[in-house]
Formats: sequence, structure tokens, C-alpha cells
Amino acid sequence: MNKNSFGMKTARLALLTSAGMVALGMASAYAQEEAPDSERKMDTVLVTAQQREQNLQEVPITLQVLSADALSTLAADNMGDIDAFVPGLEVSDGSPTQPKYKIRGIQTSDFGVGTDPAVGIYVDGVYAARTGASLLAFNDVERIEVIKGPQGTLFGRNSAAGAVSITTRKPSDKFEAELGVRAGEYNKQRVEALLNLPVNDKVAIRLNGVMNKRDGIYTDAATGQDLGREDNWAIKGALRWDLTPDTRAILTYTHDELDQDARPAIGIVNVPDAPGQPAYPVDETAYLNPFNAQVRNDVINNSEARELDEIDLAITHDFGSFTLASTTAYRTFDTNNREDEDGTNRIDLYFDTENVESNESFYQEFRATGETGPLNWVVGASYYDESADQRSNTFAYTDTINTALGNLGLGTPFSDIDNFVLIPFGIDARLLGNGWREDMINHGDFKAYAAFADVIWEVTDKLSLTGGVRYTKDEKSFSWLNGPRVAPELDATLAALEEAGILGLVGASPEDFQFDLVFDMSGLAGVPCDNGVTVAEGVTCELNDDWSNVSPRFVVDYKLADNILLFASYAKGYKAGGFNSVEQASRFNNEDVTNYEAGIKSTFPSAGLLINASVFQYTYNDKQAISLVSGVNGSNVSQYVVETSDEEASGVDLQVEWGPTDALSFFGNVQYINVLYKDRVTRSGIDLSGSPTGEPEWSFAFGGQYVLDLQGNGEIEFSASHAYTGERRCNAESDGQGSCATYASFSVGESQERTDIRAFWTAESGRYQVGAFVKNVFDNRYVSGINNITVGTQGTAFVGLTDPQMWGVDFKYVY
Repeated sequence: MNKNSFGMKTARLALLTSAGMVALGMASAYAQEEAPDSERKMDTVLVTAQQREQNLQEVPITLQVLSADALSTLAADNMGDIDAFVPGLEVSDGSPTQPKYKIRGIQTSDFGVGTDPAVGIYVDGVYAARTGASLLAFNDVERIEVIKGPQGTLFGRNSAAGAVSITTRKPSDKFEAELGVRAGEYNKQRVEALLNLPVNDKVAIRLNGVMNKRDGIYTDAATGQDLGREDNWAIKGALRWDLTPDTRAILTYTHDELDQDARPAIGIVNVPDAPGQPAYPVDETAYLNPFNAQVRNDVINNSEARELDEIDLAITHDFGSFTLASTTAYRTFDTNNREDEDGTNRIDLYFDTENVESNESFYQEFRATGETGPLNWVVGASYYDESADQRSNTFAYTDTINTALGNLGLGTPFSDIDNFVLIPFGIDARLLGNGWREDMINHGDFKAYAAFADVIWEVTDKLSLTGGVRYTKDEKSFSWLNGPRVAPELDATLAALEEAGILGLVGASPEDFQFDLVFDMSGLAGVPCDNGVTVAEGVTCELNDDWSNVSPRFVVDYKLADNILLFASYAKGYKAGGFNSVEQASRFNNEDVTNYEAGIKSTFPSAGLLINASVFQYTYNDKQAISLVSGVNGSNVSQYVVETSDEEASGVDLQVEWGPTDALSFFGNVQYINVLYKDRVTRSGIDLSGSPTGEPEWSFAFGGQYVLDLQGNGEIEFSASHAYTGERRCNAESDGQGSCATYASFSVGESQERTDIRAFWTAESGRYQVGAFVKNVFDNRYVSGINNITVGTQGTAFVGLTDPQMWGVDFKYVY
């Protein structure tokens, strides 16, 4: 590190330290003198981060809350639109059916159904099984709680990094009707409608629907077609029935459909006119600038689709001394995602992947909450059952296979036979131009049982102690089936040539063309499976395993004053073990994280000021990460494999809100984090222990809003928000994974900035609202990562880019 870099980091740390000292100094002053009677009131934000409804400022956990108004200000359609403004949260939503969530540097990079996520996503308390159902359209959202740090005790399994809890509005006793319309650049169209209908004093119905469309933000240079189009819609209906004065039931049904383009692949390799081939091995110094490169994609049936249905039943009964709640949920979804994986429109380089999933899950939880003297407690038990099917298809042409074999030094049999035998002798048959598909078929049956308890003991008016524990047991069964490659047209041609004796003239037979290139598992032949077989082509290999875990948490909090809370906590989180869906007979153990945290939550109503800050340190053991590695299991093709590591991190979170007047307010959120590999050696032998994992050290967001009173003609609200994420910290493996590198024409992993602005007028009656917004005002665009899946065989690398500037207008009517 150079001296200037060290100086800047020291200055930034000093700034955070100073902010913390200022907060403590103000806390001391506040404790010594009572606030004047004229102090302004600050809004109370209620959250359920501790599975009870509490004031945000009384919850000894680091979390950030986004209200429905905040989502509207950001013109957000889903979680991928807000993560930049929540430091510590990262949502990779390039493929909506395969999003990845990260909190404080921890995420699960795997896309397979054999692996669970490290960040738990919950909608109205129900766990969103698999990533395929975790990025849904925002409709009728009340608030979003981003809860940082392990939440194993309160939320359960697969919340080792933290949790995102989405709460939707419930049917009310008031008639409501709303219509919102948004239109903008790239033919953006979004319509949301709401109707809340109280039937009588015991029954109410709430209906909501949203439709969202957008044209592509790229144009294919060869066909002129749009790429990257969006199209999804969702409906939700809820029935609330107060069966008795003490018993309430809410039945909710949700249907969500997505049918749009798969993410485009922007090629960065110079591809000469056919039959010329790109440089092999790939020449990274000659990478094209992706911001002005022509986009050519030829993926067959380009699509990303999802169809989801969910029905939830929540019943609560108040027994007086405690409340018993039952949550029952059934969810099913099907997804399909077929993507271009070469970034060209050349048949001899063509390669696509298709991920097809079908998922069915059932969840049941019973929870009791109450207060007994100085004890505020919650106890409960849950059961989770999931059945998941996944088919990972890869499709190429024999031209592609011929190119790959040639690059790997294994000859070019398809073109050789065509060019030296079939064409010269006028034989009407070709080996090139035929389709070639390889499949990996997975099935998983997963069950999880849990029992939990959490007690807050109010020792005195100022001191509280919290203790909690959750026991979880996971049972999993998982299978792989890798059949022979599928190429019916090729096989028919080979059979005809064999019968005519032509193949024999060149010393070949149809069996010579019966091989897998992508899913070549020959290196695993003979590895035992739990169902009495060994790994072999066309044989189903099944593994069964179970894991158990105890996740405790202990918290001490002290009220320095009525509006100042100090806290310290110890918590553990747990992520169940699992299986790599594309590596037969693989299994890995559960992951666990231990987190220590201390912080302050403070409000100063007389100044309209809120300051929350915390410091944390965690150790993450046995973290599983998907890496693209070549030469695995005897294959020459790069394959996704799971690698294990231990990580450790320390950092600071800071949140500031200031409203100097009723009309003017500001916010600021900062995270500093240092994440290092404690122990990791890659399969290729690189020792990364002590190296950064790639996580940026700094991220922050700040902004403000001003409300102009038009004196009886309504009001206009102006808002601006700015987000910054620091550069990723490279290690010796970053370049191969395409996550952090600098090239002549662009960089991957550089710092990123985004600025959003919005202005809207609200009528005096509150019934009408008209506004305009600009997202990414300065049109800052970045390379989100390099995909190297076809670099080792075809020499074709491609990238994804962040979204450009987008503007729009919206209208809302509230009855």
C-alpha cells in the first residue's frame, strides 16, 4: 500500500471515529440535561427484527429499514434497485431467476438446488425457498428490514450473513383504492392497482396487482433485435377474518409471472470473419472496450421465465397472558433461464446454458409470544419440507465441439471428415452443423426441523439482558444423473456412414463420437454413492446426509438515557450443508459464523437527529464458494466446483438522519469492512490465506429531501440520493474468476457511484401525485464481471454491464 492510500484510509477511519465520539459526547450531554418541552417529535419506526413488534431504536441489532415511501422515491421495482443505497447489502439481479444476495461480504455464489443461500429472504415471515423465488416484484410493500449479521436464533437456518424481511400491507377496516402508473425511457411501463374492501366489521379483502415492462437496453448488431427486455406481472389477494375478538386469520394468495430476455452476453474478444478464429489462448491485452463493442447474441429461444404460486395462512389467538401464532405456507414455482455463453453469433463458437427448475415447498411454524413480569419471551417450533428438481442443459453445435477439441490439442475430427472425405467425394452428409446437448439432472428432497426460544429480561429500567437459542436439524437427499450426450441428427448421420463403410475407411466408428465434453465425469468413475452404485454415465448417483446445529445469541443493552441505547451482542448463524449440483458425488458440511457486535442507538428530538453506530467482528467457518476451475476430474473443460474456506472480518456501520426543519431532512449510511481469508487453498494450489476476499472496504449512501409547501395547492417534494461502493480488493485468483482485474480498455471491480433524483407534486387532498425521476443521473456504467466459462475452450470471454441512466414520470391516484 502506498503512503497516499494509507493516509486516505487513516483519514476515513478518523472521520468515523470522530462521528462516534460526537455521538457519545451528545449522548453524555443529553443524559445530563432534559430536552426542552418544545422539542420536535421524531417518527417511531416499528420493526419485527426480533420476532416481536418493537421500536427500531430499541432493537439491539444493526439494521436498515426502507419504507414504502423510500421505495417510491427510488422508483424501485425489486430488491436489485435498492441495494446500492443500503451499505453492506449487494444484490446481483442480472438473472432474476438466479439472483445472489450478499450481506457484509457473505454470499452463496452457487446457482444449484443442492446449495442453500447464506442470506435469508422472508416475506411476511415466510422463508423464500431457493433464489428462484427470492427476487419478486414489489407490490403493496409496507417496509423492508435489512438485518445485518447472523440471525440463526431469530430467523433460523440459511441466515448466516443476515436476513431481508419484507412486510406487506394487510387487509384493513378502511376502504382504499389506489392506481399508480409509471412510464419512462426504453418504453418503460409499470402499472400497480390496489383495492382494500372491508366487507363487514370482521372481514376485509385486499387485492393488489402490478405489471412491469421495458424494452431492451441493447440492440443486436446483426439482427437489430432488442436485448435485455423486461416483462413481469404479479397479483396478490388477502382475506382477513376476525373469527372472534381474540382470533384473527389472514389467508393470502400470490401469483407471479416473469417472461423476458435472458441477460445479454457482451463479447470482448475480437472475432475475425469466418472461418477465422479468435486468439487462443485468449489474449487479455486485446480485450475490446465493452462500452462501445457491438453486441451479437444468437442464443436459441432466448428467455428467462418464472411462474410462481403461493398460499399462506396466518392465524393468531390472544390468550391474554400470551399470543399464539401459526404460519402455514405452500409455495411452488417453475423457472427457465437460457443464456448466451459465448458473446458471438458464430456457429463454430456457439454455446448456451439452460437452467430449468421446479420447486415445491411447505412451511409450518408455531410461535408463542408474551410477557411474564420482567420477561418478554418468544418460543416456537417449525417444520420445512422442500422438493427441488433442476436440469442444467448445455447446448452447442458439432462445430463448437470441433473448435474446442482443436484448441485443446485433441484434433478436429468433424471438419476433417467433412472436408477430406464427405465433400471431395460428393457424399450428401455432414458431421458439422448438428446439435450437441449435454445434461446434468438433479433432484433433492430436503427437510428441516427447528425449535427456538428468545427471552428479553428487563433487569432494571435501564438494563436488559437477552438470551436465545435455536436447534435445527436438516435432512437432505440429493441425486445426479448425467446421461450420454444428445445429438440425434449426428448419430443418424454416423450410423448411415458406418453402414456405408465410409467411417471404416478413416478408421473411425460411431462410438468414437460418444463422449461428453462439458460434463465429463470420467475422473469420478468408481466413486461410491449412497444408493449402492458408483459414479458412471447414465447412472443415478444419490447421497443422503443430515446436519444439526445450535445457534445461540446473547445481548446486553443499557439505556444511557430514554433515547440512547448502548448494546453488545454475541450471535451465531448456520447454513446447512449440501451438494454441488454439477459435480457428482460431492458434498460439503454446514457453514457457521460467529459474530461479536457493539453499538449505540440514539435520537435527539430537539435537534431532529438520529445517530446509530456499531462495530462488528466475525469468523466464518467452512464457507462454500463456487469457482470456475479447469482440469477438474480429468476434464479439460472449465467446470464449476465448490471450494471451502474460512474467513474473518471486522468493520463499522454508521447511520445518521437529520431533520433540521420539518421541511428539510438528510440521511447518511456508511459501512467499512475488512474481509480476509483466514484459511483457503484453491484446487489449483493457490494459497489465499491472509488475502482479501474481494469485498470493497468502503460503501456509503447519503441524500436529502426538501418539501415545498404551495400554500393550499399541495406540496412538491424534491429528493436526491447518492451511493458509493469502493473498489474490490483483488487477490491471486480474482482474474480467473473475472471479478477483479484491470485491462487496457476497462476495469472489473472498480469503485462505483450512482446518483438518483426525484421530484413530485402531491395535491392538498392527498389524492393525486405526479412526479418525475432520473436514475443514475450521470450515466455511470461499470463492468459487473467477466464470464470465462468458454475462455478455456473457444477463447471467448464476455461481460455484463450495469444499467445506464433511465428517466421516467409517474402518476398516482389514491381514493
